[in-house]
Amino acid sequence: MAGVKPIPDGYPQVTPYLCIDGASAAMEFYGTVFGATERMRIPAPDGKIGHAELQIGDSVIMLSDEFPEMGMRGPKALGGTAVTLSVYVDDVDAVFDQAVDAGAKALRPVEDQFYGDRSGQFEDPFGHRWSVASHVEDVSPDEMARRAAETMGGG
Repeated sequence: MAGVKPIPDGYPQVTPYLCIDGASAAMEFYGTVFGATERMRIPAPDGKIGHAELQIGDSVIMLSDEFPEMGMRGPKALGGTAVTLSVYVDDVDAVFDQAVDAGAKALRPVEDQFYGDRSGQFEDPFGHRWSVASHVEDVSPDEMARRAAETMGGG
């Protein structure tokens, strides 16, 4: 159709789509932890969420409840996830603590990293892994390479 943009306004080119056992509760969790706001929600006939979209800063996350009959299962049903979602936040310590207080499992404590971020990692109550970070130092490529070698025992 003429005039239709292949990438619609308001959508980043890459958007994660999360399948969640308890999508409505997850939306509340992401609102509490990340300040996510609901952009839209399409209910399924059985009271589940068929599709929803959340805005976190300039990013969008799409999600739905599990629908095993359609092959849509969340990480807990699959025995875990190989994906980690990374989110930059203003205050990584506060966000990490808020996540844990809201039921997340701490996987890696918040600490300063050689590449200039302060970051930590948690698993939300629905089985999705999140890395949260605040950028605290601009590090040149040469300095980053030096620190990486030192961190990994090579220097």
